[in-house]
Amino acid sequence: MGKEERAVSNLPSTIDGSRLAPAGVIVGDDDEDTRLLREAESEATAYLDSFDWCSGVLETYLGLGIGGIVGVFLCRIVPGAAEVDEWLWVIVGDLPPLYMPTDDCPNPAAALDAYIGAMNEWVRAVRDGRPLDDVPPVAVAPTMEHAAMLESRLNYLDEEILREYEADLAE
Repeated sequence: MGKEERAVSNLPSTIDGSRLAPAGVIVGDDDEDTRLLREAESEATAYLDSFDWCSGVLETYLGLGIGGIVGVFLCRIVPGAAEVDEWLWVIVGDLPPLYMPTDDCPNPAAALDAYIGAMNEWVRAVRDGRPLDDVPPVAVAPTMEHAAMLESRLNYLDEEILREYEADLAE
């Protein structure tokens, strides 16, 4: 989708919207992939709606995704407090969901890269037996088994998915 085709309103100037697809037109590689990506979009909006600081999701755009594995969405919300950003990246899939600020993530690949780094902090904290206060929340018990499972998924995302977006990560 070219920049002239995007329908992203009020997008921060720091975000490259050229690869964003509005949620209503998400199309995967086949019917199953499309279904899974649309489910991921629903998961992303439900995740944001679960927070008191989100008074609603106005717009959702798919940045990158592989059905059943990962979806990186840019979401515009109605902030429930003045300090809450209007635009957030949301990463969902066969892994713990997480929202990311757009400040240092100009595109979906950068958001996924930041997600991998943040979740690796959780893995390291669990392995080191450190408190989890300063790492992203993960809705499973902080066990070595869960840390290994998450690390395996993160390695796959890093080695197999992000490898295709090296140019985007260089921005």
